[in-house]
Amino acid sequence: MSGVPPVAPTAGPRPLVARVRSILVEPRAEWAVIDAEPATIGSIYRYVLILAAIPAICRAIRWSMVGYFQLTPLGATQFAITSYIGALIAVFALALIIDALAPTFGGQKGQIPALKVAAYSATAAWVSGIFLVIPLLGILALVGALYSLYLLYLGLPVLMKAPPDRSVAYTVVTVIAAIVVFTVIGAIVGRLSGIGPMFSGYGAYQ
Repeated sequence: MSGVPPVAPTAGPRPLVARVRSILVEPRAEWAVIDAEPATIGSIYRYVLILAAIPAICRAIRWSMVGYFQLTPLGATQFAITSYIGALIAVFALALIIDALAPTFGGQKGQIPALKVAAYSATAAWVSGIFLVIPLLGILALVGALYSLYLLYLGLPVLMKAPPDRSVAYTVVTVIAAIVVFTVIGAIVGRLSGIGPMFSGYGAYQ
């Protein structure tokens, strides 16, 4: 469906750096590799645990030095922890949405494929989170988040076996549903951090 030749199953997931590079530079081919490789919730979350920390830490550093809230070191640490946990929950919530919507758009339900899409499509948003340290470069974090939506669009037909001609609708509905969920998560993260409501999704926000 994706126009990419079938890929033979691999012994396990790629090393983290290779996976990041491939999903960012060659996403169509990489989604086929991801689809073929065996995975568990644990193996996928090992990837998530590392990358999801980037925007949480970088934004906490920014706000402890300069920004709207001027957090104390303790406040910055609390924010980093709560926003990090929020991002981990957001990935799982997005996977549930992807899985639940699959039959509606002609796809196949599957917990692991849905989690793969949710986790690996977030790569661009997480990596670009490093730009949140510098206010003037914050727009690049937004670009990364938008590229993650493109990765989501490419991954849905491959992993969830949805017809390519329904990928746009599948992506749009998934994003709308995810925004609602992420807003709720963000409100909780903001309250626990003591800085008020915020949007919490992949973590690439300002």
